[in-house]
Amino acid sequence: MTSLQGSFYRKPETEEYFFVEGCHILEYLNDEADAACSIARARVEAGVETRLHALVNTTERYLILSGSGLATIGDQQRQLVAGDVVVIPPDCPQQILNNGSEDLVFLAICTPRFVPDCYQDLENH
Repeated sequence: MTSLQGSFYRKPETEEYFFVEGCHILEYLNDEADAACSIARARVEAGVETRLHALVNTTERYLILSGSGLATIGDQQRQLVAGDVVVIPPDCPQQILNNGSEDLVFLAICTPRFVPDCYQDLENH
């Protein structure tokens, strides 16, 4: 019989950091030992719009947890609220505007896992 082992991760709130994209990130899971996927919590303050960017060779999914925002994915725009999911194909221009009055909080799930080299800033290009 094969024995299965799992891994457990927990990140304290104190590990949240501000990312150049214009939002606060807390990486719940981003481990080269599990390179297939990463999971981060993104927090965009009220009135803030993230920089236009793309993730090279990486699919990203947003799962909106709280707040609201206007997402621009390629040439589409959509108002998002808690419970909405957005799938962003690799290399697709994207940004999100928090047009609400509270923080916009969502999970960003990337496959393969997010690495800084995959982030491509599209502002002024």
